[in-house]
Order: sequence, then structure tokens, then C-alpha cells
Amino acid sequence: MCIAGIVMVSAAEPATVSPAQADTWLAATPKAQVLDVRTKEEFAGGHLAKAILIPWTDKDFTVRAAKELDPRKPVLVYCLSGGRSAEAAAALVKLGFTEVRNLAGGIAAWQQAGKPIDKVAPKP
Repeated sequence: MCIAGIVMVSAAEPATVSPAQADTWLAATPKAQVLDVRTKEEFAGGHLAKAILIPWTDKDFTVRAAKELDPRKPVLVYCLSGGRSAEAAAALVKLGFTEVRNLAGGIAAWQQAGKPIDKVAPKP
């Protein structure tokens, strides 16, 4: 379902959104959480503003996600090209997150669309 260009998401599965849709949604959703599931090295090379780093490949991904993110707040998940983030987004839904979006094409598509990235080092 789509209302005024915003994709409505059911809790049953994450929605896949384009960089343009994600950018519009983030601007309209100030409480949105942005989750980067790439490696620390990838994150350090550039990431979306306000991104929280929890690498998908970490053994404790679900434990950290449950602890560091609020399942009642919407979340946008991304990786380099969309593969890891699709798996991570599905895992978040299984954890009870109610509004999950996966960035189609990942940060590569985001940058290709001319969207800004931050290059601030991750917090330890």
C-alpha cells in the first residue's frame, strides 16, 4: 500500500524501498532508526546519517539488535548492495520489529542516486 509516496509496511515482512523512497521516508520519519549491517571497515568508508552499526556477520547480531534498537520504532536496514540487509531485515521482523524497510541496492544504489553519506568513524 502506498500513501502520498510513502510505502506502508506490514509487520509480516519487511518492505524493500528505493533510495528515493528511503530518503523521503527518512525525512518524514524523524524517529526512524537507520541500521547498517556491513562490516566496521565498510562503515568507516561512509554510511547513512545517524546509522547504527551492527554487522550482520556478527554471531550476536540478533542479541545486539534486540538490545540496541527499539522494536516499536521504524527501522531502515542497509548493506552494500541489499543482500545482507534483506536477511537482517527479515531477522528483525522475526524479533518483533513492527516497521522494517530494506534499502534496495544498498548504499551503492544510495550513492549512485546522489544521496549523501557520512564518513565519521563508528563509535567503539
